[in-house]
Amino acid sequence: MASKLPLTVQGGAAAWGTIRGSFHSLMALLIAALMLAIIYLARDAEPPPSEEEARVAAEEVGRVNSVGRAGRKGECDLFSGRWVYDNVSYPLYKEKECKFMSDQLACEKYGRKDLSYQHWRWQPHDCDLPRFNATALLESLRNKRMVFVGDSLNRGQWVSMVCLVESAVPTDSLKTMSFHHNNSLIVFKAKEYNATIEYYWAPLLVESNSDDPVNHRVPDRIVRVQAIEEHARHWSDADILVFDTYLWWRRSKMRVLWGSFESPDGIYRDVKMPRAYEMALNTWSQWLEIHVNRSKTELFFVSMSPTHERAEEWGGVAGQNCYQETQPITREDYWGAGSDLAMMKVVETVIDDLRSRGVAVQILNITQLSEYRKEAHPSIHRKQWEPLKEEKLANPLSYADCYHWCLPGVPDVWNELLYAHIFKNWVPKLESRVEE
Repeated sequence: MASKLPLTVQGGAAAWGTIRGSFHSLMALLIAALMLAIIYLARDAEPPPSEEEARVAAEEVGRVNSVGRAGRKGECDLFSGRWVYDNVSYPLYKEKECKFMSDQLACEKYGRKDLSYQHWRWQPHDCDLPRFNATALLESLRNKRMVFVGDSLNRGQWVSMVCLVESAVPTDSLKTMSFHHNNSLIVFKAKEYNATIEYYWAPLLVESNSDDPVNHRVPDRIVRVQAIEEHARHWSDADILVFDTYLWWRRSKMRVLWGSFESPDGIYRDVKMPRAYEMALNTWSQWLEIHVNRSKTELFFVSMSPTHERAEEWGGVAGQNCYQETQPITREDYWGAGSDLAMMKVVETVIDDLRSRGVAVQILNITQLSEYRKEAHPSIHRKQWEPLKEEKLANPLSYADCYHWCLPGVPDVWNELLYAHIFKNWVPKLESRVEE
């Protein structure tokens, strides 16, 4: 897919040669003052990219967008497509009817009046996604475990999946929700199928001081990039594993600990991004290589979920964000600054290396398709876990959630893509079938 993404290049002032020659003192002062003014103005300037720089950036975005796509003849690229408004087939469930809906994602319940975000269908360019069949999925999960592992965005995808399937179990006594291990593990069980769809809180995948599912907002985040066993023991025997981790790594550097939190001999270092991210994913990949049952377990990694915090990036008013947005972005290949290409490259490299060692992980490349959906975030329409002060309430932009996603909504499409990969199923477009 060709990209039209403009490149922002960080730059500084141009180098200046020394002033030579002999000048009248007044002229020298004037020239010196002029030079200082130019340097001051140029200090923070960002020169426009050259044609070559723009071309390289466009190629990089296009290459990263191809991660996880079909590569064999006859396969369809499910991640390349467009959003189509469809108020007949969508949403796939009603917010009020999902008994296990999260208040963090229940935008209609918390006052959102414009519900058009629920009616958009993802349409791949060259095929159709199979219709989500909850009964078929539960049957495929009979006597099995599907576990989502990661941060709150992964939890949102898990809630979406539960809402998608729970209507196929109409009897309340045949479906349960239980909480385990200090609420780090949440289990939805469809008793008739002896199938579980679970979520495990591990926002950085490896161990950290943010692993408490409730009290994880700490001033100084610390990760043990070589430690994953404490988490992994809770999902080691799963049949389908769906991982994600990105949002919590969005910083210039991370405090890394070699040793345990309890030991006084631990070594702490500040490690820059994306190196710290790479170290953690290498630990994750090594665990999979050693412990995963390659003949039993299907592995998926969900690419970065984009944010919409800067309206000027999509042609909106500077200083605004997703608050009061009601329509998707229509510009093809739009890519926001919140999605880090270098970190996505790390994921690709680690998973390619893992594949070369005999462990297959399918990347669900949801980044580009989600980039378009600036209007689909909760914004202010969600439960606030702490009372908001008057100054916050007076400025909705200051507390608008432009990270998570309303349900029904975008994560349902992520699960439709997951469903298609689990069943290895896609449908040729009608016109293609007619031509054949």
